[in-house]
Amino acid sequence: MARKKKNVAKAILMDGSELEYVVSDNPPRGGMKHTYFTPNKKFAVQFFNEDKDANSPLIRARLENIIGLYNPTLPESEGGAMGNTEQTAKYFSRLFCWPVALVELPEFGIVCPTYPPQFFFDKKASKAGLNLAGKDKKSTWFTSRTSRFLEKGELGTFQTMLRLSISLARAVRRLHAAGLSHSDLSSNNVLIDPKTGSCVVIDIDSLVVPGLFPPEVAGTKGYIAPEVSATMELPLDSPDRKLPCAATDLFALPVLLYEYLLKRHPLDGPKIYSTASTEEDEFLQYGPKATFVENPQDTSNRPPDLQVTIHDLGPLLEKLFLQAFVDGMHDPDRRPTAAEWERALVKTWDLLQPCPNDQCSAQWFVLHDVNHPVCPFCGARIAPQDVLHLRLKRAIRGRRGQWNPVGEINLYDQMPLFAWHFLANTYPDEKMTDRTMRAYVSHQNGEWYLVNGSLSGMLSPRGSMVPPGQAVWLRQGEMFPACNHQDALLLEVLKG
Repeated sequence: MARKKKNVAKAILMDGSELEYVVSDNPPRGGMKHTYFTPNKKFAVQFFNEDKDANSPLIRARLENIIGLYNPTLPESEGGAMGNTEQTAKYFSRLFCWPVALVELPEFGIVCPTYPPQFFFDKKASKAGLNLAGKDKKSTWFTSRTSRFLEKGELGTFQTMLRLSISLARAVRRLHAAGLSHSDLSSNNVLIDPKTGSCVVIDIDSLVVPGLFPPEVAGTKGYIAPEVSATMELPLDSPDRKLPCAATDLFALPVLLYEYLLKRHPLDGPKIYSTASTEEDEFLQYGPKATFVENPQDTSNRPPDLQVTIHDLGPLLEKLFLQAFVDGMHDPDRRPTAAEWERALVKTWDLLQPCPNDQCSAQWFVLHDVNHPVCPFCGARIAPQDVLHLRLKRAIRGRRGQWNPVGEINLYDQMPLFAWHFLANTYPDEKMTDRTMRAYVSHQNGEWYLVNGSLSGMLSPRGSMVPPGQAVWLRQGEMFPACNHQDALLLEVLKG
């Protein structure tokens, strides 16, 4: 048994080391576990509510593999996931609250790091007198009507919500690359902080490994894939029963992304699916008859007052949301992968435009159409002279002088640009070590300039070298390579 000192007990870990935790009479309790904290509150020590779970060899084996073999927050050299470096482990340790140890005594349990402080509300978070201090920042606080109870500073901007969306897609992509699935991605298990644009995935201990560790939970209402909801009443061993897996994560992921970016649920519309009972109506809404509120072919569930739609998010995200919630709503094989979401979100980031309206709730929007530079959130219009895009083109190997478009960048004054904006085969993921600003945009007296910060071999449209501190004048219709590097992208200047 644990040795107690006042209200402090000691957990004996699997490696024989000890960890003190504070015993409380009413510890936080979830569906499977209850939680105590270390005196410094850096770690949570969790024990199972049910003896059958604590004594389950399957759960023990699952957790042993999660802490070691599948762990993206630990370098391979220290027993973590294969191919994981110190850099990638450090990166993903910010995106996951990953278990770090197993407890042997006083009973079987796990040790997890506590959530970083930005994922807890402080006492100043509410403007309605609610006592939110210390509560987890579950995303429904920010994406539903409850957001009206929060101070404006808590809500972040469209830009910060897009930033955390990229992080979540990247985290799910990393899980799936390792052959894992979360099985319960939801507003409860992804905490967000719109102020900093950060998120953290929690409840990692129930990860699904196909063929080895089956799912322990069906998921959370509203995030459960329709095929899982539709077959939930069937026996677990029924061949027709659909269980959580990577494909069901690929339903929950875009639900969360849609909520983050548009502040509503993609299935919650006015349609009545059944008048027999509320339960039957809800079963059909989230299960066999689930209908996307923005389905272009079936508008039966479309609210009459949609002001901002997936079209306003730009063509890349619009395409993926339609693929996820129309093509893939009832066909899991047609859902976009997490990697596809990550790339589309990163490219959409390059189309952000600050809104000129100081009172705009979003503060930023996606300016994807140079001919219609209007903020969809507040209606503010950007003057034509304040709109400029760069189209990026990549050289086609073996075809001298031929280029393929690979993206666009919407420019605004003082916008920073990085290596991936100038060089092919460069991508801002967890492996990117150099995030130094290479250049920035300057908009002065109606003219646009690209100012070289530290880009080696930067070229002007006339082919002359542009040293750091000097600028390139950007004029409509010009095309020129960004620099003299062999992987340099071609820049084409487009005005509204």
